[in-house]
Amino acid sequence: MVSSIQRCMEGGDAMKTAGRAAAIGLAAAGFMHVIWVFSPWPLASRSDYARIVVGVSEADLPSAPLTAAAAAALLLAAYLVAARAGVSQAVLPGWMIRIGPWLVATVLLMRGLGGFLVSALDLIGAPAEYTHWDLQLYSPVCVLLGGLSAWVAARERWREGQLRHAEEGA
Repeated sequence: MVSSIQRCMEGGDAMKTAGRAAAIGLAAAGFMHVIWVFSPWPLASRSDYARIVVGVSEADLPSAPLTAAAAAALLLAAYLVAARAGVSQAVLPGWMIRIGPWLVATVLLMRGLGGFLVSALDLIGAPAEYTHWDLQLYSPVCVLLGGLSAWVAARERWREGQLRHAEEGA
């Protein structure tokens, strides 16, 4: 008897939905970083942006090139997860499409879980506004996107193993 979990894991639609969701979230974060290269939007000032979004003083904000690099990394992550899920054309080498989503998942899960720990224990003395948003939004979104990325990365490997197991049993 096939369990509902197994049917879900075998269903390509579920993986494509997870891949789309993760890619959209990663792309949205990437585009926000593009905006932040030039503007503190949606906040009123650079000092508000520094305090609430980054958790530092305005003087300690990352440079525009570093923010642009973060934007590029997030957009690449969106593409890698979408390509692995089969919702985007794979134009990079296969090994990048296989390994990339694992890297994306690892980084996001580390950021999300680490953010919960650091903010909950107030280990870095970040501004209260940043700590609030890190616990309520930034860390949970990272864990969610990391989990979706890991599922997309793992699903194909799981299916390949199931096919190999079925062939060996035949």
